[in-house]
Amino acid sequence: MPRRRRPDTDLRTDRWMISWADFVTLLFAFFVVMYGLSSVHEEKYRQLAQSLSDVFRAEGGARVVSPEGGEGLLPEQGQAMEALPGTVQPPDVEQTRALEQLQLQAEERLHHWLEEGSVQITGNSLWLAIELNASLLFESGDALPVIEAEPLLQQVAGLLVGRDNPVHVEGFTDNRPISTERFPSNWELSAARAAAVVRTLQLQGIRPERMAAVGYGEYQPAYSNRTEEGRQRNRRLVVVIARDERVRRLVQASGSQRVSEDAIRALLTEETEKVTGEPPALEQVDTESGILFRQARPEQQQEQ
Repeated sequence: MPRRRRPDTDLRTDRWMISWADFVTLLFAFFVVMYGLSSVHEEKYRQLAQSLSDVFRAEGGARVVSPEGGEGLLPEQGQAMEALPGTVQPPDVEQTRALEQLQLQAEERLHHWLEEGSVQITGNSLWLAIELNASLLFESGDALPVIEAEPLLQQVAGLLVGRDNPVHVEGFTDNRPISTERFPSNWELSAARAAAVVRTLQLQGIRPERMAAVGYGEYQPAYSNRTEEGRQRNRRLVVVIARDERVRRLVQASGSQRVSEDAIRALLTEETEKVTGEPPALEQVDTESGILFRQARPEQQQEQ
């Protein structure tokens, strides 16, 4: 008969303290590391901030200064960077005449579409705007130009070849919502259509660094969205040919159809008068299908 083993009465019940001590040690090390990562050396932080400030705000805007005080951090060693002038002088006779001549050429090239009413051309001494109905360029809810749009875009590109004027394309939609996998909203649709026109112009030989694309979605309607004709006219693209880069940036910020020439000129010359943010006035437009209400163009608002 096997002998029964006597129970061990000398069991240690404090072994859990070893594991607990290891856990506390690791936890302490973790918090030490976190504290070390979160602490910021104030003097080094100040030096870094000053260095970045010097890089992006070089004296006079003519050269870029490195944190060590040397030159040539961007874009190449020792290369001077051109800065946009602080103010823009009033357009001289040659610049104004060049834009007027460009508008005449545009009206001649796009005569067929102008008679149909699917293209509108407006201009002044600072920029030229060519408004294209989106139905000429795209299928409904799509941003891929149709084949029939090629002759029109070729004519527009022909106006830009051999010139240095900056160009940006503005995309607009009506207020009917869109929600697809490709275009979650009208923002994406209008921006994609503007980008498609820019890409097409690039394929026609226009330098890409001259161009930009911007989408305004449904939030800058030119006509009332209460009628089908008004919604159809709100689906449009505007090719804006600016006098220079500063004009293009200022026009793009507000939209070519929501800002006047005088307002842009006031910003360019840094006049003290401020441009009011009041919405554009409405004008009545008689069409074959009835009466539409369109936002008055800037030059018409000045006459009122």
